[in-house]
Amino acid sequence: MALAGAVVGVGWFADLGSDGTVSEVLAAPLRPAPTTSLPAPTSTTTTTTAPTTTTAPLLPGVLLPVPELLPADDYAPAPEVTVGTIEIPRIGVNEPLHQGMSLTAINRGPSHWPGTALPGQLGNVVVGGHRTTYTKPFRHLDQLQPGDSVLFATTGGRFDYRVTGIEVVGPEQLEIVDQTVAYRATLFACHPPGSAAYRLVVELELVDAAGQPVAAPALQVLNQAEALRFRS
Repeated sequence: MALAGAVVGVGWFADLGSDGTVSEVLAAPLRPAPTTSLPAPTSTTTTTTAPTTTTAPLLPGVLLPVPELLPADDYAPAPEVTVGTIEIPRIGVNEPLHQGMSLTAINRGPSHWPGTALPGQLGNVVVGGHRTTYTKPFRHLDQLQPGDSVLFATTGGRFDYRVTGIEVVGPEQLEIVDQTVAYRATLFACHPPGSAAYRLVVELELVDAAGQPVAAPALQVLNQAEALRFRS
């Protein structure tokens, strides 16, 4: 078989004469064979693309504050420790912020639950106070409204928290001290005034200089069981 595009040279062929004899004649030069373009072969190869797997980035880890257990003795001795001040303009409170959850500590004035976040720190700042005895700083806690300021001052700075809600819970609902990835605070006192049947709870969130809530960072809690230790 000739290659496509090759030229066929001069050739010989037999011609029958008038007398019936075969005469040998020179054949005319043959024309070049036509060039034929063969179609390109069709590829039968199949390409398989492996699925793309996206792995979520790991979040930075954080250890949240761990609330201390309540003292077995309500009147257990408590060292006199002041962690700062607390100011609640709407109800006229401006007092030292003590430390401890025994009545010995709370009798001195508003008192910070040991182990919970300190003002300005990530977590939940928990503070208890009396409504009808001693300095009764939280007597009018039920008059607070959403948006009201509660100001803390410590050696770390001055921090403005705003009221987000008020609720009444049972005395066994200790989950009010939960520590989470947020800048929160909780005030509580006995309710109604003069009775220990319930607890009045005021929930707050930290705001910045413009009065906007401080956003919680994206973090992975490394000690969640301890931070939520009072969950049933």
